Amino acid sequence: MPSPSKSAMEHGLHERDRVGLQDFILLEDYKSEHAFIDNLRKRFQENIIYTYIGQVLISVNPYKELPIYTENDIKEYKNKHFYEIPPHIFAITDNAFRSLIQENRGQCVLISGESGSGKTEASKKVLQYIAACSGHQRTVEGVKDKLLKSNPVLEAFGNAKTNRNDNSSRFGKYMDIQFDFNGTPIGGNILNYLLEKSRVVNQNVGERNFHIFYQLLAGASDEQLNDLKLQRTLSKYVYLSDGEKGRVKTIDDANNFRIVQQAMSVIDFSAGEQNDIINIIGSILHLGNVQFVEEDGMAKIVATDAIEAAAKLTAVHLEDLKAALTNRTIDARGDVVTSPLSRELAIYARDALAKAIYDRLFSWLVMRLNVSLQAKDLHKARNTVMGILDIYGFEIFKTNRFEQFCINFCNEKLQQLFIELTLKSEQEEYRREGIEWIPVEYFDNKVICNLIEEKHKGIISILDEECLRPGDPTDLTFLAKLTDQLANHAHYLCHQKAPIQIQKTMGRDEFRLVHYAGDVTYNVTGFLDKNNDLLFRDLKECMSKSNNQVTRVCFPESEYLSKKRPETAVSQFKTSLNNLMDILMCKEPSYIRCIKPNDLQTPGVFDDKLISHQVKYLGLMENLRVRRAGFAYRRTYEMFLHRYKCLSKQTWPNFRGPAKEGVRILINELDYNSEDYRFGETKLFIRFPKTLFKTEDAFQEKKHEIAAILQSRWKGREQRKKYLKLREKIIILQSHCRRYLAQQKAKKKREASNKIRAFIKGFITRHEPLNCYNENFIANAKRMWLLRLAKSLPTDVLDMSWPSAPSHCQKASTYLHRLHRLHLARKYRLKLSAAKKRQFELKILAEKIFKGKKSNYFASVPFWFKNDRIPSEHQVHINNFITTSLRSESLKYASSCIKYDRHGYKSRDRFILLTNNAIYILDGKTYKQKHRLPLEKIDFLLTNHSDDLMVIRIPLELKKDKGDLILVIPYVIEFCSFIIDTVGTANILNIVGRDSLEHNVVKGKSGVIDIQTGDEPGIIRDKSGHLVVIAGQ
Repeated sequence: MPSPSKSAMEHGLHERDRVGLQDFILLEDYKSEHAFIDNLRKRFQENIIYTYIGQVLISVNPYKELPIYTENDIKEYKNKHFYEIPPHIFAITDNAFRSLIQENRGQCVLISGESGSGKTEASKKVLQYIAACSGHQRTVEGVKDKLLKSNPVLEAFGNAKTNRNDNSSRFGKYMDIQFDFNGTPIGGNILNYLLEKSRVVNQNVGERNFHIFYQLLAGASDEQLNDLKLQRTLSKYVYLSDGEKGRVKTIDDANNFRIVQQAMSVIDFSAGEQNDIINIIGSILHLGNVQFVEEDGMAKIVATDAIEAAAKLTAVHLEDLKAALTNRTIDARGDVVTSPLSRELAIYARDALAKAIYDRLFSWLVMRLNVSLQAKDLHKARNTVMGILDIYGFEIFKTNRFEQFCINFCNEKLQQLFIELTLKSEQEEYRREGIEWIPVEYFDNKVICNLIEEKHKGIISILDEECLRPGDPTDLTFLAKLTDQLANHAHYLCHQKAPIQIQKTMGRDEFRLVHYAGDVTYNVTGFLDKNNDLLFRDLKECMSKSNNQVTRVCFPESEYLSKKRPETAVSQFKTSLNNLMDILMCKEPSYIRCIKPNDLQTPGVFDDKLISHQVKYLGLMENLRVRRAGFAYRRTYEMFLHRYKCLSKQTWPNFRGPAKEGVRILINELDYNSEDYRFGETKLFIRFPKTLFKTEDAFQEKKHEIAAILQSRWKGREQRKKYLKLREKIIILQSHCRRYLAQQKAKKKREASNKIRAFIKGFITRHEPLNCYNENFIANAKRMWLLRLAKSLPTDVLDMSWPSAPSHCQKASTYLHRLHRLHLARKYRLKLSAAKKRQFELKILAEKIFKGKKSNYFASVPFWFKNDRIPSEHQVHINNFITTSLRSESLKYASSCIKYDRHGYKSRDRFILLTNNAIYILDGKTYKQKHRLPLEKIDFLLTNHSDDLMVIRIPLELKKDKGDLILVIPYVIEFCSFIIDTVGTANILNIVGRDSLEHNVVKGKSGVIDIQTGDEPGIIRDKSGHLVVIAGQ
């Protein structure tokens, strides 16, 4: 067996205080959550985002690109043992891939974590590694391309921007990759779970609809949009309720649309299918714009443009679609009754149709992807597949509804699976190695899963029962039934049974579940409606008659003809989820636990409180305790002996006997306590990290001793070889040098005689036209003139003298004279002091901003700008404020000013301070801070007259319902120049040429400032209540 490479776990032990531990199992204080998070922080701060707990990989989202996924990185991790190199997602994937190929065991990679923790990106890296490490035949490349290209298609139709994540997966995805006997991917299959279709018709504030809608409007050609009757303006569409706010800087919708189109072509979508898909997306946008009014209790469509466009794009008859949206047909035991819908029901029907179309389109896309990914040559297929699970993380929002209930139920099931498989794997290894197992207490969330899914008693059963019972069930009757049957359950709480303090935080239409990840309060509004997922029969029939091939497949005729009540949404989800659990249970799992470091999606920010919450609900501390309950460190005898054999003379340099016997010798040599280790069948188990650290420290010390001996011997031999080679080379070099020097001497003599001859001929013919004889002479004359000129150049910028030049040099003399004048001028500028240079810069800045725009600009030109205009009697108090309040900010400017109240315009003395970040307004008497205005959130307004008035526009979030600031600043041009210099842009300053200004006061109200000219400048309030500013002539 070949010697293993140096283990990553041991590789970093002597540097453990600098970058933390690569495996939490080696954490000394393994029961301390603080120590756990501190280790994560150390590594995160050095852009080391991966850490192990045994074979569980923890991944902290860096929110930036890291150069750790290149082809060289893939080569580094390919076919390496799990612990040979630092933690990485490639290591986890390679370990699973090799187990799949070498041991013929089905694998699954389970990626879990909160929304925004990087699960989707992690699944992409797993696919990237598999694609890079498998075969490169032409047919294989086609399969790999399809697997990789499925991601942008699924992201476009299944991902959306949320308040926590700009690319949040709004569906669950499980992908099986099928391999042949060579470990080459030959096909795949995708299962999707619970698409958040309600997002199609409604999004929370600050969130977006699914990416594909924005990609279509941004990336489609003008001709395409014209055919679809669409415009690029987002505010035109009700279902894109954020309007222009739907544009996100971090998302390039136009480019992503092109990527999706290319991906569809790679995955074998025909041009007709792609066109049908685009038409369906466009029809949904038009459906959202269909509006209704109510006349005599019946809904009527207001304008026909939207309904006509929707009918055209779905390829259904216009009248059929109109009728289906405004009427409902009920078949009661053979009696067919058609009744008109009210406006409210018509809107419900429209939204239900839009959601159904999108949901079924997404399911069709997944089905179509599976057709393209299906293995073509089934006889080559093996019974081994690798599954990748990328499913929504646990969600706790301000208001949690039906979707969050389903998502959190899914996470409970996955947590249950994680606990069972983790403990089972640990116990199995101890049993296999003959090591005694010490049980560990942990929270088993099976009680929560039973609360939700238990037959006849669980929340799902109660919800289905309420949806199916006759009468008039509502969300509140459902909640009442929950309370009636589950009130005494330890993990269920409702308003009626809650203590008074909790009742204050819960509504009467809410219930609370104690999940493994924390308490979640669910609002029952919409539970019954979303669970029934009702789509009127008329709409199904209308869609089934579509000439759009994709639409017709999505709405089969057999569905609306069937009178069987469809299964509820939550029951379908429960069934598919249980099927997924069965799939995962029969595979060997690899875990990637993703952690979101902050809620701001900002690189480098580590929020301890947020991470502590995730560590708890991901069960990482429990997982660590399970691993540490027995032994923190385990290695095969071969690996342990290979690394530490130098610590005993009996095992160094090569041990000829069995590896286990060699390890036994090392253990005796190192004087291990008998309780610190155990011998397994194939591995050595060490209980405490400190035992391993002590061994590693001894190894590091011994390594240096051995290295010193080897170095001395090697250096001596190398130096002798170098000396002999150098001596031989010197002798050869000397002979070459002597010959070369003799040749050069003879060459110089010939060149010298030729130059003298040419010079004499050139002198004789110097006045003749340029020829081969006088050319060099004239060039030499120019050269001599340049040398003389260099010695007699003027040294003062005011010295205008210039030496005369020969006739051949007149043109050059003129040019050089100009260059030298420019040089002297530059030298003068460079000698300017920093203070003068700064003044000139500010003056130039003021000229650019105010010249020709403000009347009193020229009055400011003769005077130097000052950054301190505070009167001497106030200096001490202002300096005290600066010292105590502006610790992290630098002062740029300070001056006294007058502030006018927004109501009544009463004048008040104030001081204004400018820092690198904000403007501070201080009281003129108490010197206390009245305002702090961040520079990036405000702008300034001046008039073009010769007054000193300034209006500071303040955004709503800073106003606290008070309005804009009205100031008179004595040196307003000076102050504005310092502001623009600090901010770096003049966009925040607006100089207006009107005779009156409006300023915001309170709650949307405004005041007026009139500008007049006169002999005596001043500010008064006129009879109309306006503030009048009298500017000088």
